[in-house]
Amino acid sequence: MADVKDVKKVNKREFLKKYHKANKALEMWRIFKSNRLAVVGLLIFIVILLLMIFANVIADYKTVAIATNTPERLQSPSAAHLLGTDDLGRDMLARVIHGGRVSLRIAVGAGLLGLLLSGTIGSLAGFYGGAVDNILMRCIDVLACVPCIVLAIAMVAAMGASETNLIIAIGVSTTVGLSRTVRSAVLGVRNMEYIEAARAIGQSTWKIILKHVLVNCVAPIIVHLSIQIACNILWVAELSFLGLGISAPTPEWGCMISAARTNMRTYPYLVIVPGLAIFFSAVSFNLIGDGLRDALDPKLKC
Repeated sequence: MADVKDVKKVNKREFLKKYHKANKALEMWRIFKSNRLAVVGLLIFIVILLLMIFANVIADYKTVAIATNTPERLQSPSAAHLLGTDDLGRDMLARVIHGGRVSLRIAVGAGLLGLLLSGTIGSLAGFYGGAVDNILMRCIDVLACVPCIVLAIAMVAAMGASETNLIIAIGVSTTVGLSRTVRSAVLGVRNMEYIEAARAIGQSTWKIILKHVLVNCVAPIIVHLSIQIACNILWVAELSFLGLGISAPTPEWGCMISAARTNMRTYPYLVIVPGLAIFFSAVSFNLIGDGLRDALDPKLKC
């Protein structure tokens, strides 16, 4: 009988834990959707994501987005080509959709790399303090003295233009802000009682950081990451525009704008279409970031 009661108590405890988690998730969603702009951003992101997923269904990559079709060059938007064609006769809609795959892949990849580097630096600096904190934060201060875009340009110029190198360059260049965010969040929880309890039972430092510290700092990290991805989208376009990113014939939004410079006065849609793609993608992540800030930490809501 005692065993049955113990099992019931455990089951009840597990049920209550899951119930509270579900309630918390529902409350966060309620706060998020109360922010209408955040919902608009989420809807824009969903549309963009669906276009990226079904890009090959909408328009074949090799035959429509890449292959030249000189007889149909520089056609204005029409039923045959909804967003017109470029100077090589390639469908602009196909190139914008497939270019979005490249731009978002690099932006998200750089964001995750930056999160890994910043999370490591910020958590070590905040958790250990003292000499470790001083050394790591002085390195971040030195890095902060160099404008991020200049550092990214220098790294791409040194390593060469490729998708992987773009991810590395942008990811490393964006470690400054998030490192300080993570450090600040860790400083706020490192002296909590549950951290002291984890130390007392002999848990390793890395286990404490990963299982107890960073888990309770996830809200500001997620918000910062979402906004950083929006900035990364702009950086990818800037570097490609300057010839240091993705090169032709691979479609990429910044590269498309760069290629359209000679015809932009006569055929403005060549610049407007990829420009709007950059705008809506960056805005969607910014709006989602604002909504997540309100949902994950309602105390910050204005």
